[in-house]
Amino acid sequence: MTEQTFTYEARGQVLVIHLPKELDHHNSRNLKYETDLLLSENYINKVVFDFSRTEFMDSSGIGILLNRYKQMARSGGSVALYGVNAQVGRVLTIGGIGKLMEHFDSKEAAIAG
Repeated sequence: MTEQTFTYEARGQVLVIHLPKELDHHNSRNLKYETDLLLSENYINKVVFDFSRTEFMDSSGIGILLNRYKQMARSGGSVALYGVNAQVGRVLTIGGIGKLMEHFDSKEAAIAG
């Protein structure tokens, strides 16, 4: 069985979300719920999604990213991504994410960017 949990890392006002191997409708609801709680309890002005382990993403994942983008934009924050492979990158491009969120090669660059 594939590990489908999310891990989170707070770096000051930056929340890093480490995504699992698959980001699909089965686990997107949990991601939304957990990040809603984290964002409501902490002052976060940047969300960084770590795609380094993610091999598959469907439209539910796009929905989560767009939701977080809108939420951060309303509060003057930002969203960044790193570790995106070619397959997930195609899904992000088709979903229009590439125009909304910056992509980085490493966690440090995404946090700093």
